[in-house]
Amino acid sequence: MAAAGGEPSTQNMSDDLFKTFITEVKQIEKRDSVLTSKQQIERLLRPGSSYFNLNPFEVLQIDPEATDDELKKRFRALSILVHPDKNQDDQDRAQKAFEAVDKAYKLLLEPDQKKRALDVIHAGQEYVEHMVKEKKKQLKKDGKLQDVEEDDPELFRQAVYKQTMKLFAELEIKRKEREAKDMHERKRAREEEIETAEKAKRDREWQKNFEETRDGRVDSWRTFQAKGKKTKEKKNRSFLKPPKVKMEQRE
Repeated sequence: MAAAGGEPSTQNMSDDLFKTFITEVKQIEKRDSVLTSKQQIERLLRPGSSYFNLNPFEVLQIDPEATDDELKKRFRALSILVHPDKNQDDQDRAQKAFEAVDKAYKLLLEPDQKKRALDVIHAGQEYVEHMVKEKKKQLKKDGKLQDVEEDDPELFRQAVYKQTMKLFAELEIKRKEREAKDMHERKRAREEEIETAEKAKRDREWQKNFEETRDGRVDSWRTFQAKGKKTKEKKNRSFLKPPKVKMEQRE
């Protein structure tokens, strides 16, 4: 539907950009899907792969809307390409690439995880679409032509790709922060548990020693009291003894 004045509506332009984006993605996926074993290993282990590989659809080079059967076929094809047994001359790197493929596939088999990944991709697309609208709005306000670089399908695709990867990275950073916090809390709780157990052990040992030495302390106290009584009686007798009388000498 055209907007007033015969100009295409913003919604239609957004839909066209999105359709073009999907087409571009599928073309790239088709092109990359024929990479050789070595090229796939290089792709999966390229610098920054720890963040690039957060997007399971990117790892498997498959459309987010692909069916389960398409997902399974793609996994089998890609896992065979990078399998260590097929790459005897580069087994260590092949193993890492295979693990990345396996992890992405297993993640997409989990409905909740797959939905989460799709939500991130859709959020990236919506963010770029919103950014494009805001740019055009500002250009219109300034009385300028409403042409932005994202009108180019390839640049639009790149913008969506970058934003999507940024969102995946931010989620991973937050996950690691939560994990570190939970680990710290578990460690602190464990230390408190150990301290409580050691204190209880010290208290039991003190109580045991106290009970075991009770008779000895009582005997010592009685002996002390007896000695004190004898000493007191002896002092009393000495105090009551009449003094010696010194006889006067006569001249």
